[in-house]
This record gives sequence, structure tokens and C-alpha cells, in this order.
Amino acid sequence: MEAVCVKAPSDRLDAAGRREERHIMAGEIAEQPEVLARLLERGGPAIRATGRAVAARRPRFVLFAARGSSAHAALYAKYLFEIELGLPCGLASMSTVTAYGASPRYADVLMVTVSQSGGSPDMVAFTRAAREAGATTVAVTNNPDSPLAEAAEHHVDVLAGPGKALPATKTYTADLLALHLLARGMRDQDGAEARALPELAARVLARGDEVARLAERYRFAGRMVVTSRGYGLPTAREAALKLMETSGMPVLAPSGADLLYGPLAVVDAVSPVIAIVTEGPGGDALQPVLDRLRGRGADLMVVGPASQAAAAPAGFALPSSGLPESLQPVLEILPLQQLAHAVAARRD
Repeated sequence: MEAVCVKAPSDRLDAAGRREERHIMAGEIAEQPEVLARLLERGGPAIRATGRAVAARRPRFVLFAARGSSAHAALYAKYLFEIELGLPCGLASMSTVTAYGASPRYADVLMVTVSQSGGSPDMVAFTRAAREAGATTVAVTNNPDSPLAEAAEHHVDVLAGPGKALPATKTYTADLLALHLLARGMRDQDGAEARALPELAARVLARGDEVARLAERYRFAGRMVVTSRGYGLPTAREAALKLMETSGMPVLAPSGADLLYGPLAVVDAVSPVIAIVTEGPGGDALQPVLDRLRGRGADLMVVGPASQAAAAPAGFALPSSGLPESLQPVLEILPLQQLAHAVAARRD
């Protein structure tokens, strides 16, 4: 079984160590089509069965608990469960229980904890407390032998294989797909619309040279903004984290709605903005934001449909896929992972 990996923060690595870290990261980025295919084939039936078992409890509310990249996957699931299942959702503050000793009443609550290693002590303690307080608990991890998997009533294995790089890549997209399949299982559906993902992911990742050219724009950037709305917002926040982890560059990731308030003040012609434009209501809601950014002369890059990418100073056009908006984040993050890797290499 997979061992829990202890990862060294990148700021403690010398130049050779940073190059090795990027080499590992690149390998894990490249694995993602295989990981997605494995999860669909080997993990899908069990995840959907878990979804049916959870739905039989008839939860009235869903709480997600996670940190780091897993928290962005949890934010994605919050959109997914609220939109597709009609369940009110929230992001748990674990310290209310683990630090303050609160005793919430979790009857009729579905508690979903998301963690790559499943070894975080506070997450394990929080999950145990939630279960004892009456919650139906599901742990989504990349380690079926982890303490978190043991603490929860149900476990979803994302089957991503050992993760060694500090920046999470393959585990993040596997989390997204696993949570999608869980939601589909709760509706007693098979998730067939996700079967195109491995081939589409391979097509996106094959365009690394295109991403490398885009990375030249950001070699000397002092700060960046990444923004989106709806299902694209978790992608924006995950992309910002990847850029900060790899380059040490300060990156803001407000929602498009929030950007129009205070954060807009940091946008100018020399501060790059990356916008993730989904095909669907989230992308439609982002249009006024894109117009404002263009009006300010922003150095704008768009990741999204070809028409949107072509209308911006820079862009990465995602393949026309017919995927529902809820699955587009699995593809949207791929060129941004590559971008973070390429920018870091040029700034080192």
C-alpha cells in the first residue's frame, strides 16, 4: 500500500533540490490521464456504491473539511453538491472542535473530509468527533491505510499512486473526479459523462510547448491575480497555490464578483491576470469582469473556450469537449499546473 510521504517545503531546497522537485512534479503532472482512467475503471463502482449508501441516510446538510489543495477540491464539491444535489453545504472550521473543544450536533449531517495522505492529526480528530456527534462520515484520500480512512465510516480511495512532489497535481484532479463520482452515486447515476476525461487530459497535456511560451510572459512578474466564478473558482485558487508553491510569487485568487471591489486596485498593465472561463453559467457570470479587466488594460490570459482565449491578449484554448460545466475543472487546472512548473523553471 502507499506510504505517507513527508515533503520538504520548497524554500528549504537548494537550486539542485528545486530542480529535482520540479522533475518529480512534471512526472506527476504527466501521470494524470492514467490516474483518471484508473479511477474511472477501478474506483468508480465502489465510489458510486458509497454514494448510494450515503444517500440512503438522507442527509440534510453537507460539511467539507480539508486543507491546502484538498480544500480547493472541497470547494469544488461544495458547488457540485449544492447545484446537483440541492443540499446546503459548508466548509468546516476544524479548530472549533480540535482547538476550542466545541461540541456541534451533527445528526443528519454528511461530513466529507478530503486529504491526500489522510495523516493530518487535526483532520483525524475532527472526523472522529463528527462521527461520534452523529454525522455520516466519508474520507476521500490517496491512502486507504491512513488514520483518516480508519476514522471515517466510509472511505473513497482516489487511486492516484504515491505522491512525492510538494505541489499536489495528480491527487488534486483525482479528488475532483472522485467527488464527482460520489455525487453521481448519491443520485444513483453511473457518471458516464466522465469517460472522456483521460483522453481529453492527454490532449491538453500534450501542448506543453504552448504553455512554455506563455510562461515567458510571467518570468519577471512581481505579482499575479487569478480569478473565475462558479465551478472555475476552485481552479483559480488551486492555480494560485501552485504558482506560489513553485515560484514564491504572491498571487491573489478572488472570485470574479469579489475582484470588482478592493482587489481590482492591484490590476494594471504590468500585473498579469489569469481568468478561468468555464462553458456554462459560471463563464457567463464572469463576462462583466473580463470587460472591466480589458477596460483597465490588464495583461490578461484566459483559460477556456477557443473564442474566449482568442479574444484575450494571451490564452490557452481548451478542447471542445461537450463536458458538463461540473467536469471542466479537471481539464482547466492541467495547463495551469504546467504553467506553474514552467514559470518556476524560468525564475530559478
